Amino acid sequence: MSGADPMVEVPLGVVLSMAAQLEHRGLTADSERLADYVLANFPLQPDALHLKGLAAAADGRNALAASLIESAIAHGLDQALYHRNISAIYERLGRLDKAVSAGRRAVALDPTDAQSYHNLTVAHARRLELDESIACARTALSLNPALPGAHFALAEALLLRGEFAEGWREYEWRFRIPGAAPPMPPTDRPAWDGTPMPDGTLLLVADQGFGDMIQFSRYLPWVAARCADIVIACDTEMRGFISQLAPQARLITGWPGCPPYQAWAVFSGLPLLHGTTLENLPAPCPYLRADPELLARWRARLDQLAPAGHRRIGLVWAGRPAHGNDRNRSVTLARLRPLFDCPDVSFVSLQKGPAAGEAGVYFGRAPLLNLAAEVDSFADTAAIMASLDLVITVDTAVAHLAGALGRPAWVMLPFAPDWRWLLGRADSPWYPGLRLFRQGAPGDWDTVIDDIKANLG
Repeated sequence: MSGADPMVEVPLGVVLSMAAQLEHRGLTADSERLADYVLANFPLQPDALHLKGLAAAADGRNALAASLIESAIAHGLDQALYHRNISAIYERLGRLDKAVSAGRRAVALDPTDAQSYHNLTVAHARRLELDESIACARTALSLNPALPGAHFALAEALLLRGEFAEGWREYEWRFRIPGAAPPMPPTDRPAWDGTPMPDGTLLLVADQGFGDMIQFSRYLPWVAARCADIVIACDTEMRGFISQLAPQARLITGWPGCPPYQAWAVFSGLPLLHGTTLENLPAPCPYLRADPELLARWRARLDQLAPAGHRRIGLVWAGRPAHGNDRNRSVTLARLRPLFDCPDVSFVSLQKGPAAGEAGVYFGRAPLLNLAAEVDSFADTAAIMASLDLVITVDTAVAHLAGALGRPAWVMLPFAPDWRWLLGRADSPWYPGLRLFRQGAPGDWDTVIDDIKANLG
C-alpha cells in the first residue's frame, strides 16, 4: 500500500536482530532508528532500550545511555550483556562503584566473556585497585589472548606500579586496539629491534601527543649512538626540540618527503627497546633548553607586564578536550579560585585551546597575565617557562616540557593518574624538578588546590 510503513510487517525479532547487527558494525545511528521504531510500539522492550543506550553512548550521551540500559535491566532478563555494557558507561561517568558492581554481575552471569572482565579491569584501575585490575586483565586474556584492550589495560596498570619489564611488552598492543590510528603507512620494512645499525637509515616516528613526544625524545641520543642515519617524522611544533637532541637527524613533517629507509620505530616503543627501568632512565634533566632569542624577548615582555617584586607563576588548568581521560585530568580556571588571593604573585596563563577563553572572565587579587594570543608555539611556551618562578599545571604536555627543561613545576594529578606518574610519590623519576600533587579520592580537586595554596604561602 502506498505510504505504508515498510517495517509494519517485519517481525519484532528480525528488527531487533537488524539493529544489533548495525550496532556491531558501528552504524549506531541506523541502529538507533530501528530501536526507536520498536520503542514507539513497545516502549519498555528491553533489547531496544539496550541498543538505543549503546547508540547514545557511542555519541557521547552517557547519562542517557546509562538511564536507558538501567531501564532495559529493570524490564528484561538479567543478561550479562546489559551489565557488561553499562559497566563501561558507568566508568565513563565516574560512577565507579556502580561500574564495578555491574562488571561483577556480568562476569557472574557469564564467566566466559572476556570483554566483561576487561571492563571490570578498567573500573578497578580507576579506583586504583590495581591487584584486582591486573587479575581481571589476566582472566580476560586467558579467555581471549588476542584482546587488545585487555593487554593495554594490563600494560597501564603494570607501568603505573613501576613493573616496566612486562609493562613495556604489553604496551606494544596499543596499535591493535579497534579504532587506533596506525603509526605510519603500510610498509614492508622491518621494525627496528634496538640493535646497532651502522649502515642504513632508521625512520623514527612520533606516534603520540606532544607530552609523549617530549618524554620519549630523551631517547634520541641513545638511538643516535646506534644508528648513524636517522630520519624523524614529527610535527612542526617539535622540530626545534628534536634538533637539540639529534642535530644530525633529517626531519620530515609529511610522508611524501620520506626518503628510503631500512627499518622503522616509534617514539613510544623506545623504552622497550632500551630496556628501561626506574634505575636506568636516559638523559638526565634538563635535556631541552629554551631558544635564547625567544627567552630574551619573553623576559622583557614579562618585565613589562608583571609588577616588580611579584613571583611569576604559570598556570595551565585544562588539557586537550579530545584526550581520552580529559574529563578526569582537567579543571576550570574558576576551580583554582583559592589560589587567586595569594599576595605578591602574578599568574601567567600558559593555557591554550578552548579553555584559554576562561582567562577573559578572571577575577582575583593576584593579576593574571593572559598571553594566549601572543604564544605561537611550544618554543614560546618554553621561553616563558624559563622566565617564571614556578608553573602549576594539570597533566598536559606543559608538565613534560617543564620537566624536560628542568623548570620547577607542580603537577595536579587525578586519583588514578597516567602510568608515567607512578604511585604514591610526590616526585617523578622522569623529571626530578617536578612536584606531584595527587587527589586523595576520585574528583577531589579541592584538597589538591588547598595543598598547593598552603605550599605557595
